[in-house]
Amino acid sequence: MNKIELNMGTAFLWVVIYFGVMLLYTFFDVSIWRRIIPKHSQCLNIVFIIASVVTYIILLCKRTGYKLRVFENVTIVNILLAVGCSVLFYFLLDKCLDPIFESLYPASEKAYQDTIRSLLRSPITSLLQVCIIAPVIEEILMRGFILGELKDSYGIIIALLISSALFALLHFNMVQTLSAFICGIILGILFINTGSILSCILAHCGYNLISFVMMSIPYIKR
Repeated sequence: MNKIELNMGTAFLWVVIYFGVMLLYTFFDVSIWRRIIPKHSQCLNIVFIIASVVTYIILLCKRTGYKLRVFENVTIVNILLAVGCSVLFYFLLDKCLDPIFESLYPASEKAYQDTIRSLLRSPITSLLQVCIIAPVIEEILMRGFILGELKDSYGIIIALLISSALFALLHFNMVQTLSAFICGIILGILFINTGSILSCILAHCGYNLISFVMMSIPYIKR
């Protein structure tokens, strides 16, 4: 299939489709797996999530002509930049900006803490979902596809802002949304300067892992 020229409407459409995929596997988790096979529901959910996102990526590539090159431009320097971004995100967002956002939106913070407690009920599968699966699919979509393709049509600055805004919209409360926008800007700059989706994936995975572990510690100590 010939590659299509990506515009804002098409980019938004693929984000909406991905949001639909998220709703689909959440529905199956809550309404089917937990009721039919409660003991193995988390494992079934992870398998279904992987199948869903792989199908989504295949559909994305076939319908748009997007060429997925995850392992392009992989260098030691780019990997080190990714690790540095992970640490930067933790101190910039978790330690500096998130406390400010939390004070501005206490209801969102309470919902976020409830989400963390829910994830810790099944730490292994939550770790896989939050720290591996979500970063991989989101970086392929947001940085590789949307930013990588939009910059040819709108220029780097506009494409960076659009991809970061769409990335932020995938997060469900104000605290996460504001942080995600900043995170999206930095990940976008990383992608533009390295040309490496894998670097963005590693930075995203690393940050989520650090946050997941650090936020889990107070609950584990209880």
